[in-house]
Amino acid sequence: MNKAVRTRAGVAIAGTALLVGGLTACGAGADGAGGGKGADAKAHDPVEAVKASYLKTVAAKFAKAEVSTVGTDGKTSGQSGTKGWYPSSHDVILKEGGGEPDTRSIMMGDTVYTQLDKPLKGKTWMQMDLAKDGKPGVRLNEDPAEYLAMLLGQKKLTHVGAEAADGIDAQHYKGSFTNADLVTADETTKVMEEKNRQYLRESVKHITAFEIDLWIGKDGYPVRVESSSTDGKGTSKTTAKFSEFGKPAAVQPPPADQVVTFDAVMKGVDADLEQVDKDLDAADKSLEEADKTLRDAGLPGLRS
Repeated sequence: MNKAVRTRAGVAIAGTALLVGGLTACGAGADGAGGGKGADAKAHDPVEAVKASYLKTVAAKFAKAEVSTVGTDGKTSGQSGTKGWYPSSHDVILKEGGGEPDTRSIMMGDTVYTQLDKPLKGKTWMQMDLAKDGKPGVRLNEDPAEYLAMLLGQKKLTHVGAEAADGIDAQHYKGSFTNADLVTADETTKVMEEKNRQYLRESVKHITAFEIDLWIGKDGYPVRVESSSTDGKGTSKTTAKFSEFGKPAAVQPPPADQVVTFDAVMKGVDADLEQVDKDLDAADKSLEEADKTLRDAGLPGLRS
């Protein structure tokens, strides 16, 4: 059977235009032609910058992503491909390292399709439902909109300055947050849909400490995130690079005739194990009969 999929949970609007308009107005202030440091500080106010970037990113719906994570166990894993949000989705190649083969994974909401190393019952994809008892699965998707959502209204986020991130001119922001900070994200900005806000709160409940470095490009999209997340299992570190906002096609499921469900696979495994048990019982009875025949003939039994 294929290895388990790690599953762990950006958008264009007039907000960016309003932000630019606000900067223009600042430039006409008492500092004269350029507006000086006051204008620059307002231009890169972390709360407003994240809000504008979030709204623009949400509208984009999809982006290319390169994600690398060092887990609490010290092992490195990665994802490469398309990420989508609201609802969460992906079409990525999972890289587990340690000599394990790469695996393609497609996720659409609570449904995950894993491409199998070898066909199973003539099918090349296995489907798994992440929802439990009719309730949506709660997890983080490591997409750009999600990272920005965690920072909405966070006054502890600071502006570091202008920096190049992966060859792209960007503004660098940095912050450290407690669980209390994370579960109250967006309280002051109120730009998320309520259902998405509640989902995010559920997704971060286990996080006790979160540190992040965020780079937002000139176009308003996040281009790089470096984060450290701590929970009861330890600390994991993630580096995520994002590009091509709004360009990738929407994530699509694999062909239905190539999909076998996880439940069906497990039923097949159970049936196979049951048959193995029957075969072993039959073999055991055969040995008992052979043993009795030898003993009746005055010969040593097989189990002597």
